[in-house]
Amino acid sequence: MKKILSAWVLCMALFIGIVALPGLRCYGQGDKKYPDPPIANSRTVYPMKMTDNEWKARLTPGQYYILRQQGTERAFTGAYDHFYQKGTYYSAASLQPVFSSDTKFNSGTGWPSFYAPINPDAVRLVRDESDGMVRMEVVDSKSGSHLGHVFDDGPAPTHKRYCMNSAALIFVPEGGAPPVSSK
Repeated sequence: MKKILSAWVLCMALFIGIVALPGLRCYGQGDKKYPDPPIANSRTVYPMKMTDNEWKARLTPGQYYILRQQGTERAFTGAYDHFYQKGTYYSAASLQPVFSSDTKFNSGTGWPSFYAPINPDAVRLVRDESDGMVRMEVVDSKSGSHLGHVFDDGPAPTHKRYCMNSAALIFVPEGGAPPVSSK
């Protein structure tokens, strides 16, 4: 019985090593051209701090719900889902650039999707265990405001899908001036 059990364990280890692990991608192993953003923890400090009342004055109710209450807009309802103009996407909370149209792709999920942020320091990743699942939340690095989530099912070169909420973003066409207001 021990020999059978040992043989089974060995076969499973070989299976995992040959079949499962080569396709497994972990945070921190991204493409060199597109390094993964830092992972935030309980000690992460965001430089932009505002009270809830200040955020409510700065943002629309929809932006506040998504950015500050970690809400999600319904699939296929966001302005940037099937939107492919050249330009830059800014966080509606901090007004910092977070994504470029150069890395945008149609994921078919109903949310604007990108395979990499505009630079790895533009966003932070936060472990999210809500809704009975484990995933990585994407927040802007200045305010810690919720933008969306990242998944490991995107296209090359990163195989990441940064699935964002349109209401959390402000688009500026190529050559346009950066936003000066969230609304």
